[in-house]
Amino acid sequence: MRDEGGDNLRAEALSCVRGDKLLFRDLSFALTPGQAGLVTGPNGVGKSSLLRLIAGLLDPFSGRIQTPASIALCDDRMALDENLPLQKALRFWSQLDGKTDDDCTAAIAAAGMGYLAEVPIRYFSTGQRQRARLARTFLSAANLWLLDEPANGLDTASVDLLGQSLQAHLDRGGMILAASHIALPIAFDLKLELAALEQLEAPL
Repeated sequence: MRDEGGDNLRAEALSCVRGDKLLFRDLSFALTPGQAGLVTGPNGVGKSSLLRLIAGLLDPFSGRIQTPASIALCDDRMALDENLPLQKALRFWSQLDGKTDDDCTAAIAAAGMGYLAEVPIRYFSTGQRQRARLARTFLSAANLWLLDEPANGLDTASVDLLGQSLQAHLDRGGMILAASHIALPIAFDLKLELAALEQLEAPL
């Protein structure tokens, strides 16, 4: 069951099955405005699936999710026209979100990409593509940021910039749930460690 439009993020007895595999079961947690949560665990335990459940891209096997109406998911999908320069690619989303060109410029600067604003995204390196995804998130008006390995491919300076943007979002009353195996430079109010479950012949 899913409820949208509240101020908080809340999961109650949440379980996820993908294919015939039970990833996690009876997971309960909550975040309030200004709080951040960190999801950890080995590959394949459902970290990305949890974020996609919260984003509304997957349905839970059981349990309940309450979310804000406005959510931004940053994962390995680009969600930007790679044939366009970064500034123009972000402008498409800014118009949908009611943002301005100045907002695009600020998001690009927050990602440390001002010198690449007029370069087509298809020419970006792995780290630059990651920062472009983050710039799209920074541009959004979403209250809740869902970040899947946000520091992948980033150098130390870029991770520091990421930390500044994450903290600024929290200071504005936003919420963050991040799945990361790399340390992120913010304090987390909640830590969820997912572990591999012994698979049963009939999950749950």
